[in-house]
Amino acid sequence: MKISIFDVAKKSGLSVVTVSRVINNAPSVREKNKERVLQAMKELGYHPSAAARSLARGRTGVIGLTLATLQDSFFDAVVKEIGDRLAEQGYFLALSVETGAGGGSGRLLFEEDRVDGVIVLSPMQEDGYELELLQKRIPYILLDNQQPSPSAPSVVVNNFKGGYEAARHLIGLGHRKIAHIAGPRAFLSSQDRERGFLQALAEEGLSPWSVESGEFNIASGYRIAEAWIAAESLPEAVFAADDHIALGVVDACKNAGLRVPRDLSVVGFDDQVLASELKPALTTVRQPADKIGRKGVELLLAAIEGQQRRHVTVQIDPELVVRDSTAASRSTNE
Repeated sequence: MKISIFDVAKKSGLSVVTVSRVINNAPSVREKNKERVLQAMKELGYHPSAAARSLARGRTGVIGLTLATLQDSFFDAVVKEIGDRLAEQGYFLALSVETGAGGGSGRLLFEEDRVDGVIVLSPMQEDGYELELLQKRIPYILLDNQQPSPSAPSVVVNNFKGGYEAARHLIGLGHRKIAHIAGPRAFLSSQDRERGFLQALAEEGLSPWSVESGEFNIASGYRIAEAWIAAESLPEAVFAADDHIALGVVDACKNAGLRVPRDLSVVGFDDQVLASELKPALTTVRQPADKIGRKGVELLLAAIEGQQRRHVTVQIDPELVVRDSTAASRSTNE
């Protein structure tokens, strides 16, 4: 027979209301009564469901997450971490995949009576999202946002440091003719990675061999590298703003009979799944998806409980992962 909250109340000799308050950690319950309820639950083997706890709190037990694409292994890893951490807390995760550059949709799914909070992952224009979520009075946080001073709790990666460490790695290998293929200027992450790259070169008295404007895709890296090869003018090394761009550079070199890293050292950014699976394995700057997802859940749950201050930005450092696509400059070995 299934044990219910009424059985716990009868066993403990207390009211159903008191038992419900204990289950939901209400501070108004006296310690002695709390112990009686917990003991009764233990003896009966009663485990309240997440749904029951949510209903008792007047909540849905659902967290919404909106993002622009699912075709990105880094985003996949962040979403998985968020889902795992929320499940530990008895929440379900609902996804909304937005298309286009506009922000602030979610009207069909993320209404105030359908979710307890919303996570906005890598929005292009978060102002629209923030306005709507504020109007609906839905607690929310931003991950990988583009505004440097957001009005909501947010988690960002130190992209400046990532670009800086990538350039320092190439400089340390003896390279002096170093190019950068940047991501779209609309992304703050692209701008910060480029700034970090330029800062590292400037500290050594170096100027970039070239700074190219790219897109976060393989075709972009391929096109730019192909143009360098056709002009018979190739840098010694290149830092690409993301792994897809870097893999396009590697592919163009292979098709032209050039070898990476012998003829060109290449560094990417993100540590996508393909970065370690293709040959040569890609040296890259890893974004810690687990830390981003975990901290995001922590901030959102605090916001739901009314314990989170606004204007809080948590910055997480990336990590340089050295693999096979970078090597010492040939000029230093000769």
